[in-house]
Amino acid sequence: MDGAQRRGRRIMMTGEEVDEFLRTERTCRVATVSADGRPHVGALWFAWDGTSLWLYSITRSRRWAELRKDPRISVVVDAGVAYDELRGVELSGSAVFVGEAPRTGEPCPELAEPERIFPVKNFGITEMPHDGRHAWIRLTPDSVVSWDFRKL
Repeated sequence: MDGAQRRGRRIMMTGEEVDEFLRTERTCRVATVSADGRPHVGALWFAWDGTSLWLYSITRSRRWAELRKDPRISVVVDAGVAYDELRGVELSGSAVFVGEAPRTGEPCPELAEPERIFPVKNFGITEMPHDGRHAWIRLTPDSVVSWDFRKL
């Protein structure tokens, strides 16, 4: 085993650390693939329910259009400024669209948990605002990679 692999295991977050990190951080970077194969990255707020990452995206965005054509998605949530503070999680898999698009608040049991978490975490309110421009994308990751340089 080489040094990079040993270091990777040493700085990897535990499942509990990943869960806490994703529940508390607010901003993620979402990478999608355009029709010509080029990557596109944009920032979004998100909710984490312990299993899936929920993205509330504008339905007329480039991100939305690209995911409709190619559901492959990778998301990075990171924090820290100094090298020895850096930590983060990368989640990859396929995007799934949930609920009506755009979201108007029609009853959708699958959205109960993200719509409970998201407004409290990001707006400090308890009711999910629906503006008729956004809708939900769920990423239940196939792959999760984490790092926490504070462990070095």
